[in-house]
Amino acid sequence: MTAHSSTLTSTTALLAAGAAVALLTACSPASEADAEHGADQSTEQAAPQSLEDSSRLDEVLDAGSLAVCTTGDYPPFTELDEETGEYTGIDVDMARDLAEHLEVEVDWVQTSWDDLMEDYLAECDIAVGGISINTARSEQVFFSAPLMEDGKTPITRCENVDEYRTIEQINDPDVTSIMPSGGTNEIFAQEHYPDGDLVTHDNLTIFDQIVDGEADVMTTDRSEVLWIAHEYDELCAVNPDEPFDYFEKAYMLPRGDTVMKHYVDQWLTMALNDGTYEEITEPWFGDDVDL
Repeated sequence: MTAHSSTLTSTTALLAAGAAVALLTACSPASEADAEHGADQSTEQAAPQSLEDSSRLDEVLDAGSLAVCTTGDYPPFTELDEETGEYTGIDVDMARDLAEHLEVEVDWVQTSWDDLMEDYLAECDIAVGGISINTARSEQVFFSAPLMEDGKTPITRCENVDEYRTIEQINDPDVTSIMPSGGTNEIFAQEHYPDGDLVTHDNLTIFDQIVDGEADVMTTDRSEVLWIAHEYDELCAVNPDEPFDYFEKAYMLPRGDTVMKHYVDQWLTMALNDGTYEEITEPWFGDDVDL
């Protein structure tokens, strides 16, 4: 026999011996105990997590009412008629639809952009009304699935459109930018127009200020710009298809409450796909506006 054959025979013997030891070990009481312990661990890991003990959703159902924070000053999403006390708007109707699915009443809580977060955390189950998702708000609340994509876009008198197409043109001491106090429009203007003339005004009559020549331009959400251009013959959207930035609109929900968020997201998915949302938005934008 050659040395090579001798080596193969020795290797084969070692492999066989190792297999035998492994077989004996596997069949030993200690090995069976280890296997049982491993099976227990596997079962524990595979066990589904229990649902949260409590959710705002349960509280809403038990109370029979949904507390909804909204500013009432941001059409087409939310508008309060001071004489009648009635709210109208896209997100107002959506909140009513959510309450109908929950079979509860709506308890409206009027707030402002300055006090939105404070009022929501203290009093409300959900906040609606053209609210933009941003990281600062996301530190304190959950957001629903988004309803639309959006971005900041200027609007001005139609004869002045070419004068305000860029941030550089608007960021000028001779240009008066107008905005409501406390919201993302003011934050955007302060950041991008530090050299401009910045003024705040009541959001419900703010566009009349531009029409009357009291202000030159407003940079606001594309969705609002498209609605205002539809409502005012004197005003035109500047760059509606090329906004200055990007964000999404959604509804504010309790931070950490996955049960409530899951319910609202499922309701939104249905509303966005069964014609509910389209039916609610069409009277405000017409049928030729692509949101």
